[in-house]
Amino acid sequence: MLLTRDGARELDRRAIQEYGVPGIVLMENAGRGMADLLRSLGISGPVVICCGKGNNGGDGFVIARHLDNVGVRVRVLLFADPAHLSGDASINYRIVATSEIPVDLFSVPPLEEDRLSSHFRDADWIVDALFGSGLRGPVQAPFDRIVASINASKAKVFAVDIPTGLDCDAGLPLGIAVRADHTATVAAMKKGFVEPSAADWLGRVHCIDMGAPRLLLQRMDE
Repeated sequence: MLLTRDGARELDRRAIQEYGVPGIVLMENAGRGMADLLRSLGISGPVVICCGKGNNGGDGFVIARHLDNVGVRVRVLLFADPAHLSGDASINYRIVATSEIPVDLFSVPPLEEDRLSSHFRDADWIVDALFGSGLRGPVQAPFDRIVASINASKAKVFAVDIPTGLDCDAGLPLGIAVRADHTATVAAMKKGFVEPSAADWLGRVHCIDMGAPRLLLQRMDE
């Protein structure tokens, strides 16, 4: 099964509205699965999780919580005003903040590139939870500089659902894109992943179960 950008959105909608699976449950399942995958890949130092304001960032907050729960050193970098978070992402941010997991807020623009690089310098892993599969155009400033800083780091890079800047359907970068060592995509592979052009950005791809009912996935594949 391959999901397009619109298909991924439709899968979420139907799981919530037709099958009654709360969005917060889908996010929890996806984020916990990604945290477990990260641990299986091996963590020997700090994990820095870069979060945007959408549901991709919400997955990042869940990853942070589950890594913290097992004693992994983790730090969240939030590139948004917490007051602008909404829905399930806002709920999971509040859990992270209340749990006293380290969070550094970046008011963008302007981007404090020296402070950003200092967080990446000693990281074992960087988690890209900036933008998900819904991104339709080139990564705009200052997020293009964040992507460049991730790519320039020596840390291993783990992308949540899709590397930021990679087109979900075409498998081509929308300008600059994150080069991931591992991509943990949710529910099913994305259409663009089968394109040879995508390989340099995806790294090794893993599929994470978010708990959408099997019957729904079957019907989406018909």
